[in-house]
Amino acid sequence: MIVFADKQQTILKPFEIEGLGLHTGSTIVLKCLPAAVNFGIKFQRVDLPNKPIIKADVDNVVDTSRCTTLAFDGARVNTVEHLLAALTATGIDNVLIQINGDEVPILDGSAMPFVLAIEQSGITEQDAERKYFEIRHNISYKDADKDTEIMLLPSNTYSVKVMIDFKSKVLGFQHAYLNELKEFKEQIAACRTFVFLHELLFLAQNNLIKGGNLDNALVIVEREEIPEAEITALCEIFNQPNIKVKKGYLSTVQPIFSNEPARHK
Repeated sequence: MIVFADKQQTILKPFEIEGLGLHTGSTIVLKCLPAAVNFGIKFQRVDLPNKPIIKADVDNVVDTSRCTTLAFDGARVNTVEHLLAALTATGIDNVLIQINGDEVPILDGSAMPFVLAIEQSGITEQDAERKYFEIRHNISYKDADKDTEIMLLPSNTYSVKVMIDFKSKVLGFQHAYLNELKEFKEQIAACRTFVFLHELLFLAQNNLIKGGNLDNALVIVEREEIPEAEITALCEIFNQPNIKVKKGYLSTVQPIFSNEPARHK
């Protein structure tokens, strides 16, 4: 059971998840272990000499171009966002995440497998108060180059509102809401990552998304007609003999919600 409390929490018992890294295609084993109060959320690269530890801290974010990458003292771990979202939403303050590679497994492209694993492990309250950042006035940041903006507003609850506009005729203008963290599992967790078809081909041609498939991402198709050569390339990328390409979403994969991309963001 997920418990929301003013005291710190950790997982009740260790759990292990195995899956492919999105970009490398390597098999990754990830183990989450209970941790003491004030430990925080930390990754440990057990495949590297000295098994370096990387704290999940904004100061350690070194890249957000295709995923969120954390790095410290020469060690990196990529695609941490789904796992960290699940830990936040389930109220986990302290956990050691041991990983034998540089990517968190992509699994089905959403946070849901991590939420379910945390629930199955169980959550235990610890004998220490939580520490909070209190937003006392509006804080905003805008990236003019990427045309993105984020704003924090004072509130007594943890809520998030998202608006996206990729100038896409398929997606359109979308917005999504998370009014309380307890709604995360039902309203947000299952929403998968998404990519546009032209981005997909570019990534594959640059030796990325080796662990991607039609089950762990929504692939958005903007064009009415797709050249046969591109369809052949897609079949080779995903090792599937028959991929249907039409405007909307690639093959038979359809959104869980009409605004699934906004909910995923």
